Amino acid sequence: MNIFEREITPVKEEDFFIVLNNFNATFDFPIHYHPEFELNFVMNSKGKRFIGDSIEEYEGMDLVLVGPNTPHAWMGNDGYDNARVITVQFQQNFFSDSTLRRKLMSPIAEMVEKSYRGILFSPETQNSIKDRIIRLCDTSGFDSFLDFISILYDLSISRNQKLLSSASFVNKYEVSKSKRIKLVSDYIQENYKRPIKLKEVAEIASMPETSFSHYFKKHTHRSFTEYIHDIRVGNASRLLVESEDSIAQIGYECGFNNLSNFNRIFKKKRGCTPTEFRESQISTTKYKV
Repeated sequence: MNIFEREITPVKEEDFFIVLNNFNATFDFPIHYHPEFELNFVMNSKGKRFIGDSIEEYEGMDLVLVGPNTPHAWMGNDGYDNARVITVQFQQNFFSDSTLRRKLMSPIAEMVEKSYRGILFSPETQNSIKDRIIRLCDTSGFDSFLDFISILYDLSISRNQKLLSSASFVNKYEVSKSKRIKLVSDYIQENYKRPIKLKEVAEIASMPETSFSHYFKKHTHRSFTEYIHDIRVGNASRLLVESEDSIAQIGYECGFNNLSNFNRIFKKKRGCTPTEFRESQISTTKYKV
């Protein structure tokens, strides 16, 4: 039951990027993905946005950077006329690895990495950058290239960015630079399907349990239990969309010891039950930007 469609974008090998300027947008394409980055700016619209396993309402303007192969869609346009969508698509090799490793590029490098989860930019950022994105529709050549680089940089240093999809859903994991946390994170990724006790991961980190708990939360901004729940719910979200297994089967496959526990934790994290999540994903197959 994989409802994600692979989109073939018009970006060609010789293109740095392309700009698609869609007036009177109808939002009539299903949830989709593609190997290119996408900066999507929606104006004069109201509806739902789907990024990975994130489902949120939006209204007025919406500006999101979506990383390669991350499923996404916008559903609108309730109560608005003349919806407009400006979409900028660029290839994964737009910046080389050596370029991104340079100090000046570190904000963009960090934004590129986070974009696999979808980055929502604040209303303040949207208002400040709106005219510059619109001007991209009317410019070309080297000046357009410089303008786009400048937009990306200003977005990368903007405040109040919000990551949308869970890390595990898009197979990109937020891992601290701490070697201990990296070891523990890798261990959790390999073993989340079974019960994992604090004692065993504390031993991996060579720390007492109490000290490790404080250390882990400091570096991941989540408790050990919350972190495991996030990983399990993210993987369950993917299976709910991509497989035809029963809700109970998926819960057990992702490490939940019973259906009640799965439903409770999933609803706490996603705001809906696993059944409601699966139904909402299926019902959006007729919408897309």
